[in-house]
Amino acid sequence: MTVSRRQLVPFAAMSASYFAHIGFFNPYLPLWLKDQGLSIIMIGLLTSVQAFTRIFAPYAWGWLSDHTGERVKLLRYGASAALLISFGLWFDFGVVWLALVLLLMFAHTSAMMPMSEAAMAHLFSRGGSFDIRRYGRVRLWGSLGFLFTVLAAGVWFEVFGMGHFPLWTGVSLLAIVLSVWTMPDLKEEVSAHASNLPIAPILRQRHVQWFFAALFFHVLSHIGIYVFFSLYLDSLGYSKTMIGVLWAVSVIVEIGWFFTQSRWLPLLSLSGWLLLCAAAMVLRMGITASSASVLGLLLLAQALHAITFATHHAVCISLLTAYFPGRLRGRGQALYTVIGYGIPGVLGGLAGGALSSRLGLASIFWASMLISLIAGACAYRVWRHQHPVPAAAG
Repeated sequence: MTVSRRQLVPFAAMSASYFAHIGFFNPYLPLWLKDQGLSIIMIGLLTSVQAFTRIFAPYAWGWLSDHTGERVKLLRYGASAALLISFGLWFDFGVVWLALVLLLMFAHTSAMMPMSEAAMAHLFSRGGSFDIRRYGRVRLWGSLGFLFTVLAAGVWFEVFGMGHFPLWTGVSLLAIVLSVWTMPDLKEEVSAHASNLPIAPILRQRHVQWFFAALFFHVLSHIGIYVFFSLYLDSLGYSKTMIGVLWAVSVIVEIGWFFTQSRWLPLLSLSGWLLLCAAAMVLRMGITASSASVLGLLLLAQALHAITFATHHAVCISLLTAYFPGRLRGRGQALYTVIGYGIPGVLGGLAGGALSSRLGLASIFWASMLISLIAGACAYRVWRHQHPVPAAAG
């Protein structure tokens, strides 16, 4: 199937608007909560709400989209509902109210990218293979959206303070709503046989289990960046503008990878890249924990984001497309979100808040370095499955 550039534009717009929302929301949510006078433990709890919704919402939405084929209609509903719910951030009714608003909002946004990725995989899969080049060209627009808002929001909040955070939330969600309503209303055909395809046989395969284990520990080691990095930099005296710049560095190298990944990926097997990503994560977390006050070294650590996130994400999507073909795509993508970003996000947010309250924020990144070593051990098992030891002759 030949995919025209015109067919890809709506998916690029969706990716750009979604990650533009994430680009300001995730880095600055902890700072907004701090501005509300909340403790580090409470900030850890509230930022974990997003990850908590990723435990149940993506798979529920993925199951529904697999069984109906209506991925785009579900995206439109989710984006519109999230926008309406976000207006609750304007009202200060206490921590319980805030947690409820975040819970409902994230329950509708947490499955948007898995469903979008599944719809794109439908376009990019040819004869059982995945067109990683075209996928990268679409996905880089998400990185551009993130880059724009993480820089713009940093400058805005530095000048005007954190009070406009709810306004930024509403505007960015409105952009998502507009983008999903321009997407073609693609519906995949659903047969009675296809909609009942079991997923358990795939999950019983050892290399699939080791893949999800590697994913779990790799993203768990990343949670310190997602939840506590901005707070960590703020505690070291970095301005909000510089915090935005440091986030932007990671996104710039991410864009470079997505634009050129078809050139580099063939140099190693997918499992080989998975192992390299874990090794780069060990280095990144070690530098962040020990040398974050040295700007040059911190810039180097952020530049490793090209491998620890962008490469890792592209490799995982490629492996998922191979492991979960056809009608299993939505559930495969949902499992990626649940196991990779749901459970680790909850554990990382809660444990990170408790750890930092006792040992300081740097301790989170030391712990992340150790966890990334475990991710490397799991990735090695995936690699060993693809590169078995030859049986001894005789």
